Amino acid sequence: MSPSRDRPLRSTADPRHLPYPLVLAAAWSWRLILVVAALALAVVALRSVSLIVVPLAVAVLVTAVLSPFVRLLHRRLRFPSALAALTAVVLLVVVVGGLLTFAGVRVVTGMSGMLQQATAGLDQVVHWLHTGPLHLSEKQLQHYVTSAREQFTGSGSWLTRGTEWAASAGHFLAGILIALFGSVFFLAQGGRIAVFLICLLPRPAQHRTYQAGRRGWVSLTSYVRVQILVAAIDAVGIGAGAAILRLPFVVVLALLVFLTAFIPIVGAIASGAVAVLVALVTHGLTAALIMLGVVILVQQIESHGLQPFLMGRAVDLHPLAVLIAVVVGSSLLGIVGALFAVPALAVANSAVRYLYGNDPFPELGSAPMPAQFRPGRSRDGGLPAADT
Repeated sequence: MSPSRDRPLRSTADPRHLPYPLVLAAAWSWRLILVVAALALAVVALRSVSLIVVPLAVAVLVTAVLSPFVRLLHRRLRFPSALAALTAVVLLVVVVGGLLTFAGVRVVTGMSGMLQQATAGLDQVVHWLHTGPLHLSEKQLQHYVTSAREQFTGSGSWLTRGTEWAASAGHFLAGILIALFGSVFFLAQGGRIAVFLICLLPRPAQHRTYQAGRRGWVSLTSYVRVQILVAAIDAVGIGAGAAILRLPFVVVLALLVFLTAFIPIVGAIASGAVAVLVALVTHGLTAALIMLGVVILVQQIESHGLQPFLMGRAVDLHPLAVLIAVVVGSSLLGIVGALFAVPALAVANSAVRYLYGNDPFPELGSAPMPAQFRPGRSRDGGLPAADT
């Protein structure tokens, strides 16, 4: 018998006999496939239960805003935790309801007119691009004009997908009620809820998860509070410029700037473009250029001065990461995804950095989970664990 017949045949499928780059690529490929599949399932699940998830996410943001006020009522004025939370939410409803009532009529009557002005301004820009020095053909412009017009008229796909959950008045009302009730319970018993969920994890992972959650909560509260302040400054700055130029719909423009400021980068561009187009239609090219200068000045002061100074390392995100998060969030979940993409990324960034040994907030220390919040023990509520 020849030696070649005695030798066992080698299986070409044996990883030990495959090129190492191929083995490494295969290992990464199936792991990436699993990650993408898990993310796809998560997006489908979020869309399926958006009536619950979106109001609860809003309640978390409201909790981040109101927690200092609730702490003041609870610790300084000796309010019970439940009464302090209920008082804060009721005051928020009164304030927001009063502002909406004050500006609602102007918004309703002025929004359609402002969008008509913006659309007319867009037509003027298109006409200049066609007849001016660039001499762009109509075929080249048609696609961009149609897309931009859809954004201004509210028929753009991202806006439509983002407002589908509010198409039904009953769903919208249910969402508001869930958000309000969730805010009350998160403010009154947030620590208990957080620790209860962490205690469902394996015991070795509980402490690190608790510490990572504390870091994420600090980033979330910093982002929400600073974003409200920055949005108000943007609205005042651009609104003041529009008032000086005597543009119509000043209040509507200021409210539009304030609301869109919560969508980083994209919102500022959209609201600034509307203000410039309104100035172009009402007062001509010179006023439009001045309005453009005002918008750019306000945005530069906000992005390079206010945000880095106010947020600091609490929300240490690269601008490219913010842009990618907004685009991906809006493409997957519409306007809701665009609104929550950056705060979710800020929380994940701080938590992951801590888990990998790069603690973004070493001053928080490693305090153990509050024993009074753990399941099976007597407890009387409290604020979210990250605030303790």
